[in-house]
Amino acid sequence: MALISLLLLAALLPQLGHSASVHVGIVNGKVAQSRPYMVSLQVRTQHFCGGFLVSEQFVMTAAHCKYKGKPWTDVTAVIGAHNLKTNSFQRIQLMDSYSHPDFKMDPKYPENDIMLLKLAKPVVNKKIRIPEKDEDFKENITCSIAGWGRIGNNGPTNDVLLEADVTMLSSKNCKNWWNFNNILCTDSHHGGFCAGDSGGPLVCNNTAVGVIAFYEKTCINPPRPYGYTKISAFLPWIKKIMGK
Repeated sequence: MALISLLLLAALLPQLGHSASVHVGIVNGKVAQSRPYMVSLQVRTQHFCGGFLVSEQFVMTAAHCKYKGKPWTDVTAVIGAHNLKTNSFQRIQLMDSYSHPDFKMDPKYPENDIMLLKLAKPVVNKKIRIPEKDEDFKENITCSIAGWGRIGNNGPTNDVLLEADVTMLSSKNCKNWWNFNNILCTDSHHGGFCAGDSGGPLVCNNTAVGVIAFYEKTCINPPRPYGYTKISAFLPWIKKIMGK
C-alpha cells in the first residue's frame, strides 16, 4: 500500500513557479473566501504545510509536517494570509511543538497524525471551533477544505489560498476503505487536497473536524478516499496540551 505523506519536501527545493490563478492549489478548488484561522507553516519564507488556529496561542496541524531537514526553530507560522506574496499577514515564531505521542513517521501507519504548535505570542479573534465531544458523521454531508497546495502531483506551487467543497463518507464506509483508527474520509471524485495542503482543516458547519493527512498514489481522483485525522478522537490529549 503506497500512502503519500503530504509533507512538501519538494517545496524545500527551488519552486517551480508562482501563480494567483484558480487553476493551481486545492484540487478542483476556487479562490477562498475569508478564512482568518488558516495558517501557512513556512521554512523562512517558503510554505510547506498548512495549519489552523484553535486558540489564541495554538495552531493545529498534521504531525508529519514536523520539519526534519533543519531545526524546528527555522519554522514560522504565517497567520491570516490570503496571498502569500503580499505582506498583509502576521509572521509569528513558534514557542513549542507537540506531536501526538503515538504518531509514527511511517506512510503505512497514518494514525494519530496530529500536532499542536504553541505560538510565541497570542493572536486575537482568528480561531476556529473544534468539536466538544467525539462524534460520527452521516454520509454525503458537504464540508470544505482549504490550502496553498498543488493541484497535482507535479503541479506548480500556489500563493493564493484556495478552497473546495468535499463530500463526507460515513465512519463505516471509511473503515471499509481504510482499516485505521480515528480517521475521517471524503469522496475522491470531487474536490480534494495535494502536497502542501497537509495540516489544513476539514471544516463542517463552521467547525474544524479533521486534519488533512493522507491519500493513495495520486492527489487527483485517488483510488481510495482522502484521509483526515479525526480531531474529536483526541480531545483529552488536546485539552491536556493546551492546558499547559
